[in-house]
Amino acid sequence: MAVIFSDLHSESGLKALEEYLSCKSYISGSQLTKDDVKVYAAVLKKPDGDLYPNASKWYEAVSGKLASSFPGKAVGVSIGGSPAAPAEAASEKVKEPAAEDDDDDLDLFGDETEDDKKAAEERAAAAKASTKKKESGKSSVLLDVKPWDDETDMKKLEESVRSIQMEGLLWGASKLVPVGYGIKKLQIMLTIVDDLVSVDSLIEEQLTVEPCNEYVQSCDIVAFNKI
Repeated sequence: MAVIFSDLHSESGLKALEEYLSCKSYISGSQLTKDDVKVYAAVLKKPDGDLYPNASKWYEAVSGKLASSFPGKAVGVSIGGSPAAPAEAASEKVKEPAAEDDDDDLDLFGDETEDDKKAAEERAAAAKASTKKKESGKSSVLLDVKPWDDETDMKKLEESVRSIQMEGLLWGASKLVPVGYGIKKLQIMLTIVDDLVSVDSLIEEQLTVEPCNEYVQSCDIVAFNKI
């Protein structure tokens, strides 16, 4: 399953991407895959190199790969992961309707776009407020995260776990606990908003599938308490 990041247009989304790429060259490891293309499509522009050095380096690498794979075409991707249309074709699609409009139409269109932007911001604020109202309760959860063997890099295991970001999920304190034969497990606290996060889904759809399962063998719920 592909890695899922929250809104990559926001600072929190870019921070999550930066942290995730701290020990990787590409989303799924050391090679470019369709996961990189999908995430690249969701990033509007190259991340600031000073604020997000790992994400910026990754963005340049993916951009270069796409440019070399599709010479003569505009560098970009669609949400579905396909390469962008040639620059000339895209330009024609934009210019055809514009040629039929006069200057007044263009000015009106600009005014409407500004109004639409304000309306969208108001809708987003209302949706956010509505979401907060729906947060009926929170829970504190203690997870046991077990590695494959005593050779598993536990630092990377924890980084992989914490790289999972979603609305209503907050990672807390953690520690390594010996289980025998030189093997240690990660015990980590997390706080969830009950209406937004399912711990079972978090384990089955995030922690025990790619890329986390490179380090994580299994997860168990040790304690689950309502706050």
